[in-house]
Amino acid sequence: MPDDARPTFPFLAPGVPECSPRLLAQARSAGVPRVALVNAGAPHPLSGLREAAEAGLAEPILIGDTDKIRAAADEIGWDISGLRVEHAPHAQAAFRAAELARGGEADSIMKGQVHTSTFLKGLLPSRMGLRDPGSRCGHVFHITPPGRDRPLLLTDAALNVDPDVATRKACLTHAVDLARRLGVVRPKAGLLAPTEDPIPSVPNTMEAAEIAAWAKDALPDAVVEGPMALDLIWSAEAAAIKGYASEVAGDADILLTPNITTGNALFKLMVFGMGCCAGGIVLGARVPILLTSRAQKSGARLATAALAAIAARP
Repeated sequence: MPDDARPTFPFLAPGVPECSPRLLAQARSAGVPRVALVNAGAPHPLSGLREAAEAGLAEPILIGDTDKIRAAADEIGWDISGLRVEHAPHAQAAFRAAELARGGEADSIMKGQVHTSTFLKGLLPSRMGLRDPGSRCGHVFHITPPGRDRPLLLTDAALNVDPDVATRKACLTHAVDLARRLGVVRPKAGLLAPTEDPIPSVPNTMEAAEIAAWAKDALPDAVVEGPMALDLIWSAEAAAIKGYASEVAGDADILLTPNITTGNALFKLMVFGMGCCAGGIVLGARVPILLTSRAQKSGARLATAALAAIAARP
């Protein structure tokens, strides 16, 4: 059977998700950040950054092999003569982006034609000066369902593989800060686990209870509950049936996952199965980091750029 004739699963959502108008409006009110594109010499990442620039979400800085950058720009028909272009081929590109961010010349950094692991290894080690020694970064997805503007912030579904309690506390802190930047005065967070009961034989339930207890003092302007099963986080009705008294149930702004497998599966279910639009960034460094993907559609690319613009605001 030809590739284009293969049937898709019937539960996949039709159509292409669109970026939330509210998120775009919030981003534009934050000002236009200077976005450094690492290894910019390829048509796809250049097209994504051009899209963000034309939407008023980015002032591009192009870093990489200048000959490749100009060739790729010609290929997509983009006149880059008025843009800042930095010659830093191969692994030098990430280092140069870090220098610009440290020097206050770039407000966020975007992944171009480079492996994610190579990209992050050039930015996140503490010697690069983008994060304090001992601090932890986390990835946050801003996810909105079709026809609605209220987001769910999902962390971490893309960076930390099997985070310990300290890393999950950092991810939660980053998400709470982002929620407040998005205008949520008192963010509500559910700590995902298989059950609401702390059970020693299920370590992440015990860890969730520990994080929730810590958050009462550490994050006083947020409501943090856990452990919580997914039905409780998403449904007030399920919580009522189970007799689970909760401010978070059915009203969560943030969902903290126990590991990357769970988070990534949830993210992809919401995008491919529910038709949600998701933009995601890495937080915890001096500037937001955009992990763009060739699989991202236009709405997701704009959401990512918009989210970074909001997070980059002083």
